Amino acid sequence: MSQDKEILLEKVREFEARTGHTVDSFPDDPNNTASVLKEHRYLSDPLSPEEAKKQMSTRSRRSFLVGGAAAVIGILGWRWMSDETKTGLYKRAFKFNESVSQIFYSPKRLAAEFPLDRVTKPERYNGGEGLEGEITAAEWRLHVGGLAGRTDDLVLTFDDIKRLPRTEMTTEFKCIEGWSTIVHWAGVRFSDFAASYAPKNRDGSIGDVVNRPDVLPRYVYMATPDEKYYVGWDIESILHPQTLLAYEMNGEPLRPEHGAPLRIASPTKYGIKQIKRIGRIDFTDERPRDFWSQPEYGYDWYSGH
Repeated sequence: MSQDKEILLEKVREFEARTGHTVDSFPDDPNNTASVLKEHRYLSDPLSPEEAKKQMSTRSRRSFLVGGAAAVIGILGWRWMSDETKTGLYKRAFKFNESVSQIFYSPKRLAAEFPLDRVTKPERYNGGEGLEGEITAAEWRLHVGGLAGRTDDLVLTFDDIKRLPRTEMTTEFKCIEGWSTIVHWAGVRFSDFAASYAPKNRDGSIGDVVNRPDVLPRYVYMATPDEKYYVGWDIESILHPQTLLAYEMNGEPLRPEHGAPLRIASPTKYGIKQIKRIGRIDFTDERPRDFWSQPEYGYDWYSGH
């Protein structure tokens, strides 16, 4: 360590001798780094090693006491706040995060994709809401509302979904709990699904996902067949080219615990938004309810990353 300090000091001296820019040349030297950056520097009178150590110890102790006091005040202040005030703070923070995420969102901004040898095994999962019992692909039905030219639901079979263009991707699945896994998905882009079964635009015209996405309904609501689990998505995120109605995972049909026969898969949202065993889809202008953003759970409605 002592040798390293000597080498560093020698380098500093060498720099000063070569350039003529020294600590003493501040602030009159226009090429001095501090001058260029307009840094405010105040140099004390020379101190002995003992005096320097004493001042450092005093300032460190003061900083620790001030920081500790601030932390205690913050904790006590949070505990004294009413639940209504805390909820308001949460909502404002979530709204701010959502606004920032939407500013940086672009359908052209794609998440990283990985080679197949990066797929994570064993396959991890959690969350079983809405998955009670089993349902076969043959008996499963998807009810779709909010479509152009219809007052009732369109009912689709699994074969109807599989007739749409197939897309594959190997992306990172992120859980809001902090873990992630790399998964190979196969299915139908939601944008292809929406283009095939056009939603009713806000002006009442027939939906045009490709040429007029600006007049589409603002949101999409999705729920399991029993509606025990449900999510709401903003239209921009769900039309992202890497948002799939997935029916295969890592080269095999979805298993029941992973949402068979059809689920959402997307690298733009956390796992709580990637609903399994979809039984209903509604295009709507009203912000849909969302399972995990209920007051008793308090998660972010947007939940994008």
